Amino acid sequence: MRKFLYIFLLIIIQGSLSAQYQTEIIIEKDEYWWGGAVGLGSTMPFKGTIELFDLSLQNKNNQVVPLLLSNRGRYLWSDSPFTFEVKNNRIIVKSAVEEPTIRKAGNTLKESCLAASKAHFPPSGILPDTLFFTMPQYNTWIELMYNQNQKDIMRYAQSIIEHKFPTGVIMIDDNWQKHYGNFEFKPDKFPDPRSMVAALHQMGFKVMLWVCPFVSADSPEYRELRDKGFLIRKKGSDSPAMIEWWNGYSACYDLTNPEAAAYFVSQLKHLQTQYGIDGFKFDAGDNQFYNPAMIDSYMKNARSVDHTMAWAKIGLQFPFNEYRAGYAMGGMPLVQRLGDKDYSWDAVKSLIPEMLTAGLLGYAYTCPDMIGGGQFTAFLGINDSEFNQELIVRSAQVHALMPMMQFSVAPWRILNKENLNIVRDAALLHQQFGKYILELAKESAQTGEPIVRHMEYAFPHQGFATCNDQFMLGDKYLIAPVICTSNVRQVRLPKGKWVDDKGIKYSGGKSVEVEVPLNRLLYFTRLK
Repeated sequence: MRKFLYIFLLIIIQGSLSAQYQTEIIIEKDEYWWGGAVGLGSTMPFKGTIELFDLSLQNKNNQVVPLLLSNRGRYLWSDSPFTFEVKNNRIIVKSAVEEPTIRKAGNTLKESCLAASKAHFPPSGILPDTLFFTMPQYNTWIELMYNQNQKDIMRYAQSIIEHKFPTGVIMIDDNWQKHYGNFEFKPDKFPDPRSMVAALHQMGFKVMLWVCPFVSADSPEYRELRDKGFLIRKKGSDSPAMIEWWNGYSACYDLTNPEAAAYFVSQLKHLQTQYGIDGFKFDAGDNQFYNPAMIDSYMKNARSVDHTMAWAKIGLQFPFNEYRAGYAMGGMPLVQRLGDKDYSWDAVKSLIPEMLTAGLLGYAYTCPDMIGGGQFTAFLGINDSEFNQELIVRSAQVHALMPMMQFSVAPWRILNKENLNIVRDAALLHQQFGKYILELAKESAQTGEPIVRHMEYAFPHQGFATCNDQFMLGDKYLIAPVICTSNVRQVRLPKGKWVDDKGIKYSGGKSVEVEVPLNRLLYFTRLK
């Protein structure tokens, strides 16, 4: 009888878990939709067939939000992650928890975006540190990869100054510490980290360190955290779970536990006190690492995205922060970065649509990956003389008038003198526009408006819905970088009067063809 009752209850539970609510969005004539995942930006506005995407267990290496937006003022929001697919001119949304509802907020993309922001992720009024917006960032990843060390980091910083690039934030990437979960510099690689950080400060840099929530198995930290109950557990067990990630299998902090979160923060604060570290690059946190069918946690019935959000909330205590993975944290003072891109023209082409998507989903404070790409395997085996210099230059130009720009591969190592000067000019242009970009960031912190704005957002119903290779920086500048191997490009100018970076005036409401040599970043100023 007891066995029969157990089987009966199990059937009921499994049935309730698999029960789904479904909402179908019929895409109207001249209507276009965006949303769900920043990493799907290049497929937006959604057209044709989009395969089933699960916001709870997929993220395309970037941020996800349970939000879909239309340029006809409609939007769909859910308080829980959902799955969606696009086929036969319909968006099919399914949820195991609630019925996602469609709301009407006006007649434009801007109205749907701002209404969703106000209702579901209102801006906090607080910014990350303002240096992110006014000066470039430099990350040691591509140059040093897993050989982070004091000598080469100092050489990298000195090269920035010697080549007359603006100083800003410098990020020391993965493998500076003894092992994961440990927060001590490797003594053989960093003989005097305190003096290193002091020297970097003296040179004009703020210093950030890479950290993750993982803990190396069978380390002293693992045993201590296990005994404290601060690690995610195997499903139905008191033993820590071993989670597979890109560097193998590790235990993981259970940051849904307030005591574990406070302990993790205390370790980071100690680093700041002991070495003068300014902030942290918070890597990982991807939803797929936290499959609730495989793990148990302090928070009862925690969803995968609850762990992603718990990781993101750690960064709220540090004005110098950076994230790559996120869930529904729009409007918060968190720096986001697009996922690591390949060193390729396709990757360069993806930067604008993904940045546009990030802005629409509430992540205004976003950096478009690293210049030339952050996927280190794409750089392996390439000799300095083999680099496509045009690609690096155009990538830097795309970054220059984005909210942030980040170098990693050293341009002075791989570029000739002429192209190095062009890339330096891009960095100086970003610095020159820093005051305006910061003004936009402050505005976003109050209103929720994106810094980088889709042409359809700024100029509704003028035929810009599918325009993914140019963007507005605020409401004043139209940026049209070259993103392929060409020195000519077509630009679609909205109605009104415009003047380009060379002082040539144009009447809008039409497309224009412009010569754009390698040393030129094409942009237009809107005239009143």
